[in-house]
Amino acid sequence: MSRLPAVSPESATGKAKELLDAVKHKLGLVPNMTKVMANSPAVLDGYLAFSGALNASSLPVKLREQIAIVTAQTNACNYCLSAHTAIGKMVGLTADELGASRNAGSPEAKTAAALAFARRLAQTGGSVTNADFENVRQAGWNDGAIAEIIASVALNLFTNIFNKSAETEIDFPVVKA
Repeated sequence: MSRLPAVSPESATGKAKELLDAVKHKLGLVPNMTKVMANSPAVLDGYLAFSGALNASSLPVKLREQIAIVTAQTNACNYCLSAHTAIGKMVGLTADELGASRNAGSPEAKTAAALAFARRLAQTGGSVTNADFENVRQAGWNDGAIAEIIASVALNLFTNIFNKSAETEIDFPVVKA
């Protein structure tokens, strides 16, 4: 059971209802994470705005899910690992790609470099080295994409911390870190 209650979209009012209705309209469902975030419409609104902005990034959707997976694995966030494994399947990641992503692996050198950089960011709280930047650049990522990798990790760190501390009930097929 979650340490913070899940706000029911049916009983929500005001800004919380507006945001939860928008989530349902976009996804066709309202995940428990967003229901729990709705305890503070400012938190849910901030999450949706940041997530929405990154949806327009230059990073491929599969890579964004792989970054979410490696970040969740690194932080042992079972809610996020479960959610992004399910979403990863929906965007076309194979079982092998999903498994490799958990450990920053990929047969594609460019993807592997991005995932290794994402994992270093998550492991170090952003205290990466010049060599870490050089490795991701040498793999073919430009500075804009690197900024988007950093932002993707930051967004996922937020959801990892939120869901772990709230003990959000997992509403996806469970995958454990």
